Amino acid sequence: MIQKLIQKIQKTHAPIVVGLDPMLSYVPAHIQKRAFEEHGETLEGAAEAIWQYNKEIVDHVYDLIPAVKPQIAMYEQFGIPGLVAFKKTVDYCKSKDLVVIGDIKRGDIGSTSAAYAVGHLGKVKVGNNSFAGFDEDFVTVNPYLGTDGVKPFVDVCKEEKKGLFILVKTSNPSSGEFQDRLIDGRPLYELVGEQVAKWGEDCMGDDYSYIGAVVGATYPEQGKVLRKIMPKSFILVPGYGAQGGKGADLVHFFNEDGLGAIVNSSRGIIAAYKQEQYAKYGEEHFAEASRAAVEAMIADIGTALERAK
Repeated sequence: MIQKLIQKIQKTHAPIVVGLDPMLSYVPAHIQKRAFEEHGETLEGAAEAIWQYNKEIVDHVYDLIPAVKPQIAMYEQFGIPGLVAFKKTVDYCKSKDLVVIGDIKRGDIGSTSAAYAVGHLGKVKVGNNSFAGFDEDFVTVNPYLGTDGVKPFVDVCKEEKKGLFILVKTSNPSSGEFQDRLIDGRPLYELVGEQVAKWGEDCMGDDYSYIGAVVGATYPEQGKVLRKIMPKSFILVPGYGAQGGKGADLVHFFNEDGLGAIVNSSRGIIAAYKQEQYAKYGEEHFAEASRAAVEAMIADIGTALERAK
């Protein structure tokens, strides 16, 4: 799957991923109204609104981008109907030939970790049959429990030719409370980065590993160090746009081949119509605002990478 992601990035010239992280407050009134008329002001109504919102955005941007990243918590808050909307979103994106990164941030051990891996990346046995559960292409994983928590995911990735993005240095302001702690004189995130590189050594595609890392755009200097520590790992870079990251901050996340990183923007794209610069589109044309935001992001990152050459 890492090869497909690379090919899609090369084809679109867009090393970006759209985070499908919908809050009900992002969904325009006309979509909510239609969903509530059909299902009432219920969990089912909210989930339908989320699904219709996602679908329209995907319809307007899929030709510009290589990948999407739905954050499962935004769907889980609506219970089982929300998870149905998550699955419908994953399946629809895959029907548009998009790579789907399930942002699930799971982290457990043993059979529990294996069950998460099977449910999101693999196939579960039911009698004589096998079924894919959520069936994403990549998922995010929390490595805090060590190899016991990551190996079951790696095993499924090898079997299914899918991939992981492991949390190394996250974009949130308090990430340093643990991730920056010094161990033998080095920050913890560097040690985690070394372990990601090690896990990835026997999960190689042509040039890059199936095992990647999450490193926030809000920490460009750390990104520069981690790029060297994990030369064969793709880096998923959250924190662009709404969290303050800019194209100029991102050049060190990429390798000299222009690859090695994919940058995420969530509400900066899916809720673009709420921003002053895209307000002219209005609620009715929210997805056109999202497309304009994607085009602006592609241009910003592309310009920054050109200047860095």
